[in-house]
Amino acid sequence: MTEPARGLRLGTRASALAIRQAEWVSAELSARFPGLRFEITRIKTSGDRMQARSLADVGGKGLFVKEIEEALRGGSIDVGVHSMKDLPATLAPGLGIAAVPRREDARDVLIARSTAGLAGLAPGARVGTASLRRGAFLRHARPDLIVVAMRGNVDTRVAKWRAGEVDAIVLAGAGLRRLGLPVPEAHWLSTDEMLPAIGQGALAIEARADGHGWRVAAALEDPRARDEVSAERAFLAGMGGDCTTPIAAHAIVSDETLRLEAAIGDPEGGRLIRGSRAGARADWEAIGRSLADELLALGGREILRGLGR
Repeated sequence: MTEPARGLRLGTRASALAIRQAEWVSAELSARFPGLRFEITRIKTSGDRMQARSLADVGGKGLFVKEIEEALRGGSIDVGVHSMKDLPATLAPGLGIAAVPRREDARDVLIARSTAGLAGLAPGARVGTASLRRGAFLRHARPDLIVVAMRGNVDTRVAKWRAGEVDAIVLAGAGLRRLGLPVPEAHWLSTDEMLPAIGQGALAIEARADGHGWRVAAALEDPRARDEVSAERAFLAGMGGDCTTPIAAHAIVSDETLRLEAAIGDPEGGRLIRGSRAGARADWEAIGRSLADELLALGGREILRGLGR
């Protein structure tokens, strides 16, 4: 591959995980474009500045991408490197997802002293998470658990658990793997126990549709990851939801077939509505939209109404 010998500026959040992800993207692109220089720009987002408040209160995970998108549109960076699950259903005008690289394991992990998973937690155990989705699944499976709001970077949350602030925490296993954090107490949760967030485990490389960054970033595209994430995001769009809504979706591509599982839950754990759909992977949008329609009709609309959506 050839590309003009000029620099490419990668914008990312300033957290340790976000920087590690941007470094991975830089290394992968450097291997493909050895004559191109790469520079990582750390951008403090609104979501990072509001650590003391819940995402639902301050406007959702779109706050983790707002300033990066502004830098993209303003031309101070060429691409933005995001965790896919941080992206809202609609991107800023003129921007798009230039590449979805190969995906990490999308499942969540439970970190606790017990090795028996959710069932092994003591009655009334305190479990830390800032995710409404995780809280809904936890309360539905174990109504006795006390869900404690806990935000912060991956290493911060692990440190709080080790300090005894809570009995357990739930977070994305992909983050532990990318950071290389040794946490032997981590127990992988099956998708039956806890369906992942939309886009979890995937990266999104965002760029201006007509820019130099798009052409370079496209080299990291993984078609399977793209189709899986696209089906999940089609479900998100069909639900009219965001990260302040307890919804989940997980797609798996096998040959030319795509299977999508999805759920919407009452934040208090009273109801958890699940469904699945399969079809040709080329029909990812129809699969995601139709499954959203099904879950809305089964009671998801009432849950959204109760959340003021």
